[in-house]
Amino acid sequence: MNQRTLREPEGGLSDGSIEEQIIQMASLSYERLPLLEAIFDRYALALGSAFKSFAAMPTEATLTAFDYLPCAPALEAIGGPALTAVVRAEPWDGRIGVAISPDLLFSVLEIMLGGRGGGGHTWKPRSFTAIERRFGQRLAEMVLGELEAAFETVGGVKLKVDHLENSPTNAVLAPPNAPAVRITLKVSLEDRGGTLDFVIPDSTLETVRPMLSQNFPGGELGGDNGWRKALGRSIEGSEARITAVLHEVRVGLRTVLDWAPGDVIDLGVDMDHEATVSCNGRPMFRAAMGRRKNGAVALRVTDDLGDQGKERAGELAD
Repeated sequence: MNQRTLREPEGGLSDGSIEEQIIQMASLSYERLPLLEAIFDRYALALGSAFKSFAAMPTEATLTAFDYLPCAPALEAIGGPALTAVVRAEPWDGRIGVAISPDLLFSVLEIMLGGRGGGGHTWKPRSFTAIERRFGQRLAEMVLGELEAAFETVGGVKLKVDHLENSPTNAVLAPPNAPAVRITLKVSLEDRGGTLDFVIPDSTLETVRPMLSQNFPGGELGGDNGWRKALGRSIEGSEARITAVLHEVRVGLRTVLDWAPGDVIDLGVDMDHEATVSCNGRPMFRAAMGRRKNGAVALRVTDDLGDQGKERAGELAD
């Protein structure tokens, strides 16, 4: 299991009285998204293989932090200059921020240019060159391709880089105080590497929030039919109580109050009248009344009342 910290929102509140801060905090939604946490756990495993194919070097990706906090503090917490891709998520109609630390960017760049033996160089803050930005976009597109595959469990999404920023604080994803999630992954390429930070505003996840907020007990995401088999075994041999209603008559309350012992009530039922069979109050089918050879009352199914409306034939003993 990857080690990571999971923190509740910190900061993001304006100066003011305690009452004002309580009201402001209450206006922000920081509902946990357990399934999103599980998705990024598995995404970290897949990302290591993707980096290995991209840079041709053994790579390990570890999920180190998963924080719920406002959008502006989430971007500020990344700190320092970092090549940041502002990504458009379709059809979710929102944006995602992906910040690539300079250490990670230049580690991958040096390795792909043949600098495998060196221990890397200390990067001094400056603007990224056109070549570095172009390479950073390729790296971001590779990372986003794996993220698209990870999100297939909750619905397809296409992630496209809209533009690049030299600093996370320059990225505009949502209003500053809008709730967001910041995910940090540490990527290690032998003796070098860096971090990847994702900032996802809640508004971007609005369409899939009901699924992401569900508790996820573990196991594989999708493709596991074991629970179906277990459910099938658990209901085999179970009993269900059915009710046969021969006829229903609507009678006024005045008529009922006038009933007296000895009165004959005409139910309007003849010999060919069919009964309606219900299970747990839900009509299932119509059936003709009869008797079996052993004298038991029986029903012969004549019409299915299910959604398909197909006629069935069969016999259900009393």
